[in-house]
Amino acid sequence: MIPYGRQDITQADIDAVAEVLRSDFLTQGPAVPRFENALVDYTGAKFALAANSATSALHVACLALGLGPGDWLWTSPLTFVASANCALYCGAKVDFVDVDPRTYNLCPAKLERKLIVAERDGTLPKIVVLVHFAGQPCAIAEFHELGKRYGFRIIEDASHAVGGRYRGEPIGNCRYSDVTVFSFHPVKIVTTAEGGAALTNSKELAERIALFRSHGITRDPAVMTHEPDGPWYYQQVELGYNYRLTDMQAALGLSQMVRLDEYVARRHTLARRYDKSLVELPVVTPWQHPDSYSGLHLYVVRLERTKISKSHRAFFEGLRARGIGVNLHYIPVHTQPYYSKMGFRKGDYPEAERYYEEAITLPLYPTMTEAQQDQVVAALTAELAT
Repeated sequence: MIPYGRQDITQADIDAVAEVLRSDFLTQGPAVPRFENALVDYTGAKFALAANSATSALHVACLALGLGPGDWLWTSPLTFVASANCALYCGAKVDFVDVDPRTYNLCPAKLERKLIVAERDGTLPKIVVLVHFAGQPCAIAEFHELGKRYGFRIIEDASHAVGGRYRGEPIGNCRYSDVTVFSFHPVKIVTTAEGGAALTNSKELAERIALFRSHGITRDPAVMTHEPDGPWYYQQVELGYNYRLTDMQAALGLSQMVRLDEYVARRHTLARRYDKSLVELPVVTPWQHPDSYSGLHLYVVRLERTKISKSHRAFFEGLRARGIGVNLHYIPVHTQPYYSKMGFRKGDYPEAERYYEEAITLPLYPTMTEAQQDQVVAALTAELAT
């Protein structure tokens, strides 16, 4: 089975982790800040805070921005559930904005229309989470202008987009946002096994994120309620969480970062081969906005259903039967049973729902060979012919 995604672990990665295993620090040692510094150097953000997952990073970013009961967070329905769940963890409310039919990212025009109504009704969001779907950056500058006009803060959920660029600048520099979140899950661009990070240009937000990441505990006398009892002393000043990354994971991430640009370039080479190979088939290949350079975490095609005799499910299962590990990213969040209980219904976000009825994620990863890619194309062609 050719998987839709696969990590690339080299001997250098293994050696980096082994070095930590032989050291005095397995968890909170020097590898974590070195990894964070590598993220700062790569993106140009002022601060990077590593976490044990992107989900955790989203949660502490929301906490640092003061999201709580009575507040609203808006995001795209076309994402993994974590992009919305982070609001619920804070006791806030969630709403969605439908996607652009070409980029599959949250649509600026639809957001503006919804903001006009929300301003009238007194339900403006405190935070908008922008998802860089499949690695393609959102139109961040447009959202930034809307944020200034309507007073909301911006988190970039760039779980798919490390290594991507917007208007020639690295995703993660937070030029147009308050916080950017990366994921380092094994199928992402680079990996720490499980892991994530929150990046920001705000010293205050960085300090808050660091606090919530580690039990709400501080050893900084300036933050304490009274003078320390001694050099051993710490205080819990917030209700925080144990969301820290280990040194073993950080060492793996640091080793992987050396190959980040190489990985993204290889994904682009494979994507161009897909584009050329599929041009005559009844599928819609991914469109790339000229302002963006995608991280290309995913390569998603949409079936032209009127030109295909079999159902979406039958086509998916047919490819799996041929040894192609296709996937589907994503089931629109508002259709999940948990969200249906909140009152969301099918039909609320039609563009995301149309996408779901047609989308299939094809295999794409840096170590994929051209022969494997040709096998994917052959299977796709055969399924479309039956």
